[in-house]
Amino acid sequence: MRDFKPPFKFDFRTQLEEARRKLSSRVGSVSVNLPFVSFSLNPDDLEKRVAREIVIRMSDRRVLNAGECCDNCIDQALSSLQEIRRILVDKQIELSGIPNSPLYFLIEFQLEAIRQFLTFEQRLNDSESLEGQFIKGPRDIRRPTPVREQYFAALEMLRAHLHRCLLQLSKIADTAIPKIAFDMRYDDAWQLEAYEQPKFLETNGA
Repeated sequence: MRDFKPPFKFDFRTQLEEARRKLSSRVGSVSVNLPFVSFSLNPDDLEKRVAREIVIRMSDRRVLNAGECCDNCIDQALSSLQEIRRILVDKQIELSGIPNSPLYFLIEFQLEAIRQFLTFEQRLNDSESLEGQFIKGPRDIRRPTPVREQYFAALEMLRAHLHRCLLQLSKIADTAIPKIAFDMRYDDAWQLEAYEQPKFLETNGA
């Protein structure tokens, strides 16, 4: 894990406002904590099974198990993120009958982070092309160093987000996160400076 300053902020203000409105009044045995919002639920058998499958499948993906040191590593991480995206979409489809469930929201919370990261990544690619900075050469050295460092920082921010979502999913699944090495794990304290502050906190003077 690297200690990078977030190169952009995740914007979940609309989603968090919706979660606060729809989910915060629920009472249950499992407490889920997200940036700025917490809620609880009593997961049924379907939710437990889906959460367990997500935890197991995601924890085996490369992007959550290996750091990056070069452009080739970044490409592999991007490919791994697409695999995670497919896993999450498949599980959302399984939950399509209960789109207002906390688990469905938590899956979307991961998918939206991946979408925003990929948008940031595309903008970096566009800036490389527009400025003529893209280096023609081996796969491991083709990006300019300043651009590569932004990739590293954004990937680190996304990896932390996904891992902390997995910690919440593991509560629903009632299972431990397997496989991920100790030095690639994160605590459960959300890095709030990486997220836009919801309007309901501004209204409350937070």
